Amino acid sequence: MTVNSYVTNLAGSAIIRDTEKQSIQRSITTIQSRLNSYFGGDLAQHLLFGSYTRGTILPRSMDQHSDIDYMVVFNDSNYQPQTYLDKLNRFVNAYYSSSEISQENPTIVLSLNHIKFELVPAISTWFSGLKIPAKASAFNSWIETDPNDFNQTLVNANQANNNMIKPMVRLVKYWNAKNNYVFESYELEKMLTEKSYWHIGGLLGSGGQLKDYFLDAMESLDVGWNAAQYKKDAVNRAHQLVKEVEYYQQRNMEAQAEQKIKRLLPPITASLGLLGNY
Repeated sequence: MTVNSYVTNLAGSAIIRDTEKQSIQRSITTIQSRLNSYFGGDLAQHLLFGSYTRGTILPRSMDQHSDIDYMVVFNDSNYQPQTYLDKLNRFVNAYYSSSEISQENPTIVLSLNHIKFELVPAISTWFSGLKIPAKASAFNSWIETDPNDFNQTLVNANQANNNMIKPMVRLVKYWNAKNNYVFESYELEKMLTEKSYWHIGGLLGSGGQLKDYFLDAMESLDVGWNAAQYKKDAVNRAHQLVKEVEYYQQRNMEAQAEQKIKRLLPPITASLGLLGNY
């Protein structure tokens, strides 16, 4: 097997399919129905956003923290964020009392057997649009948001690079999960999507294999001088393994290159311990 065939097969496995996808969709449909039943006219809208809508969410076999982002927009915008978080907390306790429930600002996290939901309260005003609670803020405050504005950016980048960006993003997110989440998932996706790959794909984006995009993306990772030591160590190790993969490939030593890429991206069977209660 070549390095490119290995990463291509792994990227193909990094897509939610079949039974897992059906279970998630049933849970989405159920939670939508229960939100309508519980809140009635108190809600302006509720919608999916995040990696599930972009097609970059990983199966639980590759990331135990995979979750569905779900925004719940309330009609009444007169309260502070905690009031709406409390409303969502009461909602999930009413319908999912036997499940694990927690508040992780600015969301209510509902952990089901097969997936986690992060319920994000939101309000909408005519002059500033949608707002969600500010993250890690010392104040009970709101920030403006456009929940799916990044989706089209990813679609455009993917199309411009011969559909290599989405599978590459999933591979890097798998590496990230295997290394104790060096990067916050959304920021990692954004950084990888907005990066230029013209030197790989050319002006028309038709050149380059998936392994070229993945290795280039990994080489570009940088956590900064003030990051936690484990993050620096993970990125430095990744950079070293990338160099070793490229060293062996340049000398047509494909078997040795494959050994190195498997240290960077272990086979999924090596990560079954991530499954937890799946």
